[in-house]
Amino acid sequence: MVVTLSVPASVPSGVLNLDHEAVGALIRRWREDSGGTYRSWFLWEERTKNFRSIRRGIEQVVREMEADTFGVAYKGSSLETVVGSIAEQRQMFKGADHAFLWKPKLRIPDIYEDRDNQLAFARMLETCRCCTTEDQVLTAIRALAARGIKGLGPAAANLLYFLHPTIASPFNTAIVNGYNALTGAKVKLGKWDQYLAMREGILALNSAHRGLLSNDLGAVAGLLFDLGTGRYAPPPLSTEATAEARAAWEADLAQVRADAKAEKARAQAEREDVTHTEVQGWLRDLGRALGFQVWIAANDRNRQYQGARLADGCLIKLPPALAETSAAEAIGLIDVLWLEPGGRVAAAFEVEHTTSIYSGIVRMLDLALSGDPEAAHGMYLVAPDAREDEVRAQIRRPAFSRVADLRVRYLPYGELRANREAIMRFGQGLHPVEALARDLG
Repeated sequence: MVVTLSVPASVPSGVLNLDHEAVGALIRRWREDSGGTYRSWFLWEERTKNFRSIRRGIEQVVREMEADTFGVAYKGSSLETVVGSIAEQRQMFKGADHAFLWKPKLRIPDIYEDRDNQLAFARMLETCRCCTTEDQVLTAIRALAARGIKGLGPAAANLLYFLHPTIASPFNTAIVNGYNALTGAKVKLGKWDQYLAMREGILALNSAHRGLLSNDLGAVAGLLFDLGTGRYAPPPLSTEATAEARAAWEADLAQVRADAKAEKARAQAEREDVTHTEVQGWLRDLGRALGFQVWIAANDRNRQYQGARLADGCLIKLPPALAETSAAEAIGLIDVLWLEPGGRVAAAFEVEHTTSIYSGIVRMLDLALSGDPEAAHGMYLVAPDAREDEVRAQIRRPAFSRVADLRVRYLPYGELRANREAIMRFGQGLHPVEALARDLG
């Protein structure tokens, strides 16, 4: 069945003439695929945790650029921290930092040495951070595009996605390739006008299949990403949809990627989450044994641990002193909190298994600024032993200059694994944990 959409004339004709019955079948298969981006990234519980921290990071980038303290290098900058956090969003954004790396021979992207270009980039980010409407976002993009800044193309849309996920679509080579393969369009990389035209087509596609996709454009971008990487073959275009071509495509769809590669991706994602949950479970049991009340991150409460819910036996709501602050939502996403009977936070733990420490630091900063002067006295980054050098390197970045005031400490997995049972039997208060943790100063 070929469905014609009612969309603006600027939308590429491929979207207007898609066989939407076949596209719907593709989307349903994609939603069920444990190794596809829908289940491994879009439904990943950690995904939405990063939106707030990335927004805060963009605010920091803008502040430094406007104050002329950003510097002339990408490495070690607040922008590298934010883009690095985006690049760690599993496979969807792998390589997102490539477009921002300084290429000295080409002198691109030209936002490090050209002050006017840097300010124009900062204005675009700040406008999009503060605005609320689609027209405002598009006006800011067009104003930046009009400057023709060398090397600064629509890869910056990945930043905008985390500010306005219902307005700005993610952008990378695989998404463009997937869009072209699905629609027969010829969108090219590197130009904002090409991105905006593709965005119109993506919105039309998303509207036609809203019941299977989402208002969040990350979903449809994930579908296009999997098409662009070759995980799925696109259905034949309406002009090519012979019975034989359609049958061949349906056969391929039925068995697509039901192989070891998909299983490996699923298993790897599960291993990462299980390890993260296991460490949260260690901290939960240790905190309770030491006499503290325990809070588990709101979006992790229903995870399974040792045959039960991770949050069983823990607080079901934050104490009023925390719940009534403006940062309550962020504080509620801290992986594990230990609280004294009166509701004061004795210790906060962020488990950083594989991802950037940036979002965890932002949540701890929110806790420290929540109004309790004692809240910052027991803050710990809990990470694999092998990540200690990486954690120390990230803490030294200028973007984390305020972290020294928080006295955040590093608690390695190995120390917890080896000592937690003895501490549970003989320990008291925070002293045993403090003895295991390492200063990051």
